Amino acid sequence: MTGLGAVLRPQLAPERLRAVAQVADEVGLDELWLWEDCFREGGISSAAAVLAWTERVRVGVGLLPVPLRNVAVTAMEAATLHRMFPGRAVLGVGHGVQDWMGQVESPVTLLREYLLALRALLRGERVSAEGRYVQLDDVALDWPPERAEEVFAGATGPRSLRLAGEAADGTVLTANTPPDGVRRARRLIDEGRAAAGRGDDVHKVVVYLLAATGAGARERLRAELVAEGVADVPDLGVAGGADAVADAVRRLAEAGADTVILQPTGDEPDPEGFVRFAAEQVRPLVAAQS
Repeated sequence: MTGLGAVLRPQLAPERLRAVAQVADEVGLDELWLWEDCFREGGISSAAAVLAWTERVRVGVGLLPVPLRNVAVTAMEAATLHRMFPGRAVLGVGHGVQDWMGQVESPVTLLREYLLALRALLRGERVSAEGRYVQLDDVALDWPPERAEEVFAGATGPRSLRLAGEAADGTVLTANTPPDGVRRARRLIDEGRAAAGRGDDVHKVVVYLLAATGAGARERLRAELVAEGVADVPDLGVAGGADAVADAVRRLAEAGADTVILQPTGDEPDPEGFVRFAAEQVRPLVAAQS
C-alpha cells in the first residue's frame, strides 16, 4: 500500500508546529515530514518536539544538509530520537541547497563518506574514518538504536541517485520530480544497489508532491511552479479536490514511489486544513487504489 503524508514547510513559524502536528496525529495521517532550511527551523529540534506532542504519526526529516552537521553529532541526535520514539522517526540527509553550500568542492564525496559513517554509527559500530571530509577516530555511540534504523538520502542528479542506492536505505525525491523522473530515479538507484551488491535489500523511495486545494488552488500552484522555474514540466504538481490529488499520487506510486508526501504551496492559508484534507479525503482514495 502506498504511504501518504504531508510536509510542514519551513515557511511555517515554529510556534505553529504543535497545532498542525496534533491534527495529523488525530486524523490518522501516516507520516508528517519536516525539512531543515537555512536559516529557519532546526530539523532535529522540530522533529523531537513533534514526536513528543504526538502519539502515533511517523515524523520524517528531509533533509538534514550534511555540510552543516558533524556526522557524529547527527548520529547522536538520530539515535536519541530512535530510542525515545521507537519506529516513529525517519531521517534523511542530503547535499542541501548548493547555492548555500558552495564551500563543498565535491558534494557527492561528502555525502558518500557521511552516509557510510552515519549508518555504521547507528548500527552500533566503532568507526574510524580518514576521508576527504569525514574524519573520525575510534568513535562509537554509547546509546545506539536498539534496532536497525533506516537512513534516507536526498538525491536528484545521476551520481547522487546511484550513491543513494549504494549507500542509503531509501531515497527522498523533491517535488520537482514528475512520474517519469521517478522511473528514471528508480533505474539509477537500482544501478547503485547492484554495484554495491545490495540488490536484495529493500530500498524505499519517498516523493514529495506539490499540491494545492481549496480557494485559489490553481493560481497558487501555478505561481509556485513559475517561481521554481518548472511551470512547463508535464505532470508536475496538482491542484484540485481529493480525486485529482489521489490520481496524482497513484501516478507517482505506479512510477515507483513507496510513499508520497503532499507538499503545500508556500502560501498555504490553512496548514491544519491541508493535513485534514490529506488524511480524511485523499488517504481513503489512495488506499482504495492500492
